[in-house]
Amino acid sequence: MIAARLYPRAVLLLCFISSAACNTFAFTEEPFDRAVKADSYCSRVLRAQSNRKETNNEFQLQVEGEPERYQPGSTYRVSLTATSPSYFRGFTLIALKEGAEGDKDEDYAGNFQIIDEEETQFMTNCPPAVTESTPRRRSNIQVFWTAPPSGTGCVLLKASIVQKRIIYFQDEGALTKRMCEKESLNGDGTDKPLLDCCACGTAKYRVTFYGNWSEKIHPKDFPRRTNHWSAIIGASHSKNYVLWEFGGLASEGVKQVAELGSPVKMEEEIRQKGDEVLTVIKMKAQWPAWQPLNVRAAPSAEFSVDRSRHLMSFLTMMGPSPDWNVGLSAEDLCTKECGWAQRVVQDLIPWDAGTDSGVSYEAPNNPTAAPDKIRPLTSLDHPQSPFYDPEGGAITPVARVIVERIARKGEQCNIVPDNVDDIVADIAQEEKEEDDTPETCIYSNWSPWSACSSATCEKGKRMRQRMLKAQLDLSVPCPHTQDFEPCMGPGCSDEDASTCMMSEWITWSPCSVSCGSGTRSRERYVKQFPDDGSVCTLPTQENENCVVNEDCSPSSCLVTEWGEWDVCSATCGLGMKRRERMVKMPPADGSICGAEVLEVEKCMMPECHTIPCLLTPWCEWSDCSVTCGKGLRTRQRMLKSPVELGDCTEELEQVEKCMLPECPIDCIMSDWTEWSECNKSCGKGHTIRTRIVTMEPQFGGDSCTETIQRKKCKIRKCSRGQGNSDEKRRRKEQREKQRSKHGRVEGASEHPGCRMRPWSSWSECTKLCGGGIQERLMTVKQKFKTAQLSSCKDRKEIRACNVQPC
Repeated sequence: MIAARLYPRAVLLLCFISSAACNTFAFTEEPFDRAVKADSYCSRVLRAQSNRKETNNEFQLQVEGEPERYQPGSTYRVSLTATSPSYFRGFTLIALKEGAEGDKDEDYAGNFQIIDEEETQFMTNCPPAVTESTPRRRSNIQVFWTAPPSGTGCVLLKASIVQKRIIYFQDEGALTKRMCEKESLNGDGTDKPLLDCCACGTAKYRVTFYGNWSEKIHPKDFPRRTNHWSAIIGASHSKNYVLWEFGGLASEGVKQVAELGSPVKMEEEIRQKGDEVLTVIKMKAQWPAWQPLNVRAAPSAEFSVDRSRHLMSFLTMMGPSPDWNVGLSAEDLCTKECGWAQRVVQDLIPWDAGTDSGVSYEAPNNPTAAPDKIRPLTSLDHPQSPFYDPEGGAITPVARVIVERIARKGEQCNIVPDNVDDIVADIAQEEKEEDDTPETCIYSNWSPWSACSSATCEKGKRMRQRMLKAQLDLSVPCPHTQDFEPCMGPGCSDEDASTCMMSEWITWSPCSVSCGSGTRSRERYVKQFPDDGSVCTLPTQENENCVVNEDCSPSSCLVTEWGEWDVCSATCGLGMKRRERMVKMPPADGSICGAEVLEVEKCMMPECHTIPCLLTPWCEWSDCSVTCGKGLRTRQRMLKSPVELGDCTEELEQVEKCMLPECPIDCIMSDWTEWSECNKSCGKGHTIRTRIVTMEPQFGGDSCTETIQRKKCKIRKCSRGQGNSDEKRRRKEQREKQRSKHGRVEGASEHPGCRMRPWSSWSECTKLCGGGIQERLMTVKQKFKTAQLSSCKDRKEIRACNVQPC
């Protein structure tokens, strides 16, 4: 039941039906507590009470898709329905945080959006609530509801119904819907926010970013040439530091990432937080935004957490865009059981930093007059938005991030003991003393170890490879073809007490000039001074020359600096790599920008080894693509050998023609002829029309219908004399026909005012069976001067023939 406290029903009436309908309902006044008068109008709605049916199944509050959990920032269709023959006249719909009383603005969760203004409206004295526009009989209403930001917790959608004199409320069941925030996939982290961590020791994690923003999945207005993810920047930090959060304002560092894709200012802000930050997280930019994983590996970085700095945040810009980003904010890796989360998976939708008012990918700069709060984008933001959906559906995620624990150090204090998988996940990979490669797997020798991925004293990793030459038994899996081990840059050693531990270099600063030659710099800092107390002599700053827009004339254009080189297009042998930059400002004189924005060069990977394709047997042929006549059918097989061994040129699909029984062909007939003249000049007669078969039915098609139609006709009444004359003429013609039939010599036929030639022979029947027609002609031989024009003309007779069925 929505309300559990006493409140006058007369006031409740104003909440559910308009004043015009008040006379149709009779409610009685009841005493109420004076303290209620001071409360907001919304809280009055929630404290209202009226008649109630205990077993009410007539009405139902539904959220499209019936989700048990909501995705923060996503939009859902909410409907209120009555099962036939029930109906309702008025209603109220409201969304509350679980456990809230509704007397403060922050008690309400998410936002409603009106779909049909003739049906629904926001309640005048309680804006968070939705009610009817006019009181009338109805069985269904719909509104959109946008879920609140992350960290809100569980939400109650509550409805009340006005039907005749009865107002229904429910705390549970069909008129209340409880939805909780969607948690991290496959993660065992705690509900947000878990501000006080009870875990012991430290944990090390690897975060991997999988971009899913592509023209195939997000086709509307997709920027083909310039799509990319900016360099990723983030940190593991304490609860006292917030990189970004929904409902907050963007810092200058967040603004530069959001609008320019530059992480320099953001990294500077992070490092200024000192002990509030444990690890700075950085990953390279990705041009273009999406490529297959066998062409470009997903970017990743490692970071550590401890009891006081157990939160992880990061962000990256969708480019180009006004100020759109994706990322995680204060993701808590400390569990309620005083342990460290093993794996967290999050699908990411874009969010707006609130610093630019643009609504499309390549909208011109339009800074907001005053900074707006950071908020997730929705599919109903603006019709020009690339994510716009008039139905208000959820935005398809543009990226996925996976955070995996790779190690723990120090004494752990989990309340719940580790399971076997948890323990195995922490065991460092050590090279085995004995080779356990199955005899059925034939490999090449291991290649030499690659250079270390870290050029400094920061820990990195190096790799070696081998090739699978043959797999003799397909049922026995072959081990991996790559091997990794930790390493450090040249001159660095864990055992060397005089070694400086340096951070990685911060991204190069922008060039000091926007046109011509200038300089740029980058910095790093000492993470750990030598244990023996000696001075660290490694440089902490580097400078280099840079050239931006060599041509500084009015016809030149300003361009950004070159982005990072892409991964080589080949996994072995010769390939290509590319890098891009963007035009920041076109030429001042309006001419076309001639600067290069794409640079491509060759790259060489380890030598390729030709390995035979391992294929599955062919599948059965598919059904024919048609149900009759000629069609096609296909069959497939699959590649079993690993993708990293190289491309396989063997065909994986075959297509062939197939033939089924001929398709039925229906009878095709010509159009009807015009109706013939009436066969009588006076009195009752008949007229006919015909059509012919142009194509006979085949292979069981529909048969032909009638080919001749007859109808009565009457021109005028016959006079007696004319009738006798016609009768005599008819008898005379009959005698002439008889004489012609028996081979007598026929003279010229007589006709009033004319001398006629004899009737011609009947033409051949138009059909052999099924009803055809024949015709014969009588033409004028001589016309007398006294003849009337209408009575002296050629004559034609038509008769049916071959009427027997086929």
